[in-house]
Amino acid sequence: MKKAGAVIIPTIIAAFIIGYMLFRVWDDLIVAVQSATPSYLILAVVICVLAWFLRGFRYQYILEKLLVRINMWLSTACIYVSQTANLIVPARLGDLVRLLILRHEVDATYSKGLSSLVVERFFDIITIAILGAMALPFALNMPEWFSTVIAFTLVLCFLFLIILFAFGKLSSTNKYINLVLNLLNEVKQASLGLYATGILGVSSIIIWLTDSAICWVIAMMFQQSIPFIIIILAIVIGNLVKAVPLTPGGVGTYELAVALTLEVSGTPAAIATLIAVIDHLVKNLITLAGGIVSLYVFGEWSVDLLKRAFSKGLDKGDMV
Repeated sequence: MKKAGAVIIPTIIAAFIIGYMLFRVWDDLIVAVQSATPSYLILAVVICVLAWFLRGFRYQYILEKLLVRINMWLSTACIYVSQTANLIVPARLGDLVRLLILRHEVDATYSKGLSSLVVERFFDIITIAILGAMALPFALNMPEWFSTVIAFTLVLCFLFLIILFAFGKLSSTNKYINLVLNLLNEVKQASLGLYATGILGVSSIIIWLTDSAICWVIAMMFQQSIPFIIIILAIVIGNLVKAVPLTPGGVGTYELAVALTLEVSGTPAAIATLIAVIDHLVKNLITLAGGIVSLYVFGEWSVDLLKRAFSKGLDKGDMV
């Protein structure tokens, strides 16, 4: 019952947010939809698929730094499956599915799988925070909490780097402390070399600019000439808000944050709402399609593994 509630309640919250957003601009939605040029959706889908393979390339590189050798198709499929799980499982726990896939496919330890996730998430968060800080001066009349959220995120990233440098090479006789120290050491190994930082930094910037381009193309679908820098800021705020795991996949909270940013910048409320909803819908549908294909490629074992992971959780005894 508790497990069902953990999924149903966040889903209801997401549905309520989306419903409220659409209801408040309902009278203008029909006019906005009629002005749309649907062909832009094709371009948005193509860019979205490209963005996934860019993520696959980056994840493959992270795993290689941890001495886990896989091809880009497998690394992309890992991300597809875990992100598909995140559309259903609350608190982004779907990411842990990657640990199971890597263990099954290439016999990677859970520790290395978890370290790869930490590195990927760190570069995602610090990249969008930096892009947001760069975009903020070009955006007028933005709420003060935008800068607070971006600054807070940058501070957290800086503190994490300090922890890596301070504890990355230590060890302990305590089993659990040593697991944490080993995790930090693997994260440091995968990300803090000059060359590795450059590759991961540049690829992360390209990934998030590509992600912003999807929203920009959807804005053009409604004949909106929104400056790309504003689109970047909207995507940044949307993803930082989405990082708080209130709903599965950030559905509802992401749309609300993106629409608010676009609306404050001068985009009509109805069109801002449609851009935000369609942007997230395209990204989530591509995620779902890629996840289904990836499960088919991995085989029936992956479906059974997902069911076991969601019903029982990872075996803590194996996470070494």
